[in-house]
Amino acid sequence: MDMAWLDVFRTVAHLGSFTAAGERLGFTQSAVSRQIATLEAELGAPLFDRLARGVRLTEHGRALLPHAEALLERLDTTRRDLVALTELSAGRLRVGAFDSANAALVPGALAAFHAAHPQVETTLTEGLTADLLERLAEGAIDLAVVASYAERPEDAYDTERFDLHPLLDDPVLVALPRGHRLAGRRRLRLAELADEPWIAARRHPETTLLAACLRSGFRPRIEYAVAAWTAKLGLVAAGLGPTLIPSLAARAVRPDVVLIPLHPQDTPVRRVCTATRRGHRVTPAVTGFLGHLRAAARG
Repeated sequence: MDMAWLDVFRTVAHLGSFTAAGERLGFTQSAVSRQIATLEAELGAPLFDRLARGVRLTEHGRALLPHAEALLERLDTTRRDLVALTELSAGRLRVGAFDSANAALVPGALAAFHAAHPQVETTLTEGLTADLLERLAEGAIDLAVVASYAERPEDAYDTERFDLHPLLDDPVLVALPRGHRLAGRRRLRLAELADEPWIAARRHPETTLLAACLRSGFRPRIEYAVAAWTAKLGLVAAGLGPTLIPSLAARAVRPDVVLIPLHPQDTPVRRVCTATRRGHRVTPAVTGFLGHLRAAARG
């Protein structure tokens, strides 16, 4: 059944005239008459008594009218909901990102997106890149902000499952207490800190940012192994050793810690990308958020 026939039927029922309904809908009187006749044939019952002046609902017509109105209202609601998703006056946005991206980059983009589209429900999930990609593959999030130290980010991820788009390069800095003997330097070589006790996420430098020390010719002595950036920076501020920190986390650094760039030959550079599920259409909310995320990355 064509929903347009029901719209014509409803209009005729309310106005009591094929001619008046045609004027309301932009049809000729004969076009309205044909559509009503087609609907009557479809339902197998007369819907109007044709009178000398106008028309009147039959018993079947009176029974059909509330159903027609309910169906048309449901259709109108559906159309409004779909338009709201397209225009971002409704919907949801589920973002996943790694911890240092959540220091400033992602929150800034989320704040800008929320200001532009306050009716869209937003959520943020934090995790390691591998975990975020699994959540993305499962459909638990719509977009992941991920990172890798590979020269080519596409070499680090399953590009058969994900579409990757470069967002920014994130060089690593060295964090020192403000009173450290090298805190006033504009740039450092890692070898200058070879004798320092280090702070890292794990005891084995090969699996941490301190793998850069191995490439610089020395094995760092990891004195404290803590996972959270707040704990690492607290230990640095207390003078218990330096650590390496991605520049994305720089805004979260406390005032008693200084961040110093490393020599280009010593600097690990993390490639930050956005990831979406390959073969799945990106939602309007994701498309809108990506614009704010790219703007935040440029900033």
